[in-house]
Amino acid sequence: MNNFFSKIKNHKEQNLPFVLYSKPNTSYLIGILQQNNTLYNISDYSEKGFVFASFDEKQLVLIPENESEIITAEKEVTTFDAFEIDDLNFDPEAKFQYEYLAAKGIEAIKNEEFKKVVLSRSEEVPLAEFDFIQTFQHLVQLYPATFCYCFFHPKIGLWMGATPEKLLKANGNVFETMALAGTQKDNLETEIVWQQKEKDEQQYVTDFIVKRLREFVASVVVSEPYSLKAGSIWHIKTDISGVLKDNSTLKEVIDTLHPTPAVCGLPKKKAKAFILENENYDRTFYTGFLGELNSSFDGAKVSSDLFVNLRSMQIEDNKAILYMGCGITKESIPEKEWEESVNKSMTMKRVLKK
Repeated sequence: MNNFFSKIKNHKEQNLPFVLYSKPNTSYLIGILQQNNTLYNISDYSEKGFVFASFDEKQLVLIPENESEIITAEKEVTTFDAFEIDDLNFDPEAKFQYEYLAAKGIEAIKNEEFKKVVLSRSEEVPLAEFDFIQTFQHLVQLYPATFCYCFFHPKIGLWMGATPEKLLKANGNVFETMALAGTQKDNLETEIVWQQKEKDEQQYVTDFIVKRLREFVASVVVSEPYSLKAGSIWHIKTDISGVLKDNSTLKEVIDTLHPTPAVCGLPKKKAKAFILENENYDRTFYTGFLGELNSSFDGAKVSSDLFVNLRSMQIEDNKAILYMGCGITKESIPEKEWEESVNKSMTMKRVLKK
């Protein structure tokens, strides 16, 4: 184990907060090691550091730049065999419950309560032994185009993930975000064909983000939708960028974008109310957001680079709690949504030691 990982392992053994992460398509790793065990919180997004926010934004945890040691390392090429997962080995009760939830969402859409809702579930995987550093290395190797992270705070717990979705990148007044929707398992075909259901879902997300941003931007540019591969899953992605108005604040833009239709639904308020009433579990940090806040960690000028916490898991004692969700529209079929959630669970299962 090199000096970078040894330092992080020692920090964890002292039960001190840290975050270890790799940004998409980069050649280096960043570690931020908080030097005390205080639980710091965000108040107005003017803080500097690394933010870890829950879905409902009731927990806005900060690892502050001025209380931390920041270390970096070049990525090393490691090889390992991704575990073959038997995706037929599932809990029939979990399948029934999720399909029932999806059907309930479809019925609400047909009753015109909302256009789209993202419904999720959690799944526990027993861990015989667990090495967070090895698992993180596997994440980085398998999913280089995603934001891979390992976050620990003794008062929050240990979370890991590999998310393909950017919430917001802001450098001064210049910003970038994305609309991400639609899911398709990679079948090794040369061309990915999207059904109308997925195209509609993607358009809902894009329209919502652009409409909500209009109030805060001086100009906005929207790309054509295109296919993006994240691990063994394809999504439809649209890039959205532009310039913020001089009087717009980071807090206003984050509050406008989060939670995105890709993790909540449309209209946002009604979809969120349905989620909180019907999912029957607390998402906590799943579908929240995380990343650099007003930072200069990687040597660039001060900027924020935030990601939506998808494809994530929470490590507790000798188990991993995996989280996955699917966008429900009026064309959804409950059994297909279950299968999509199983495909998404593979992202984390592939790196967990059996």
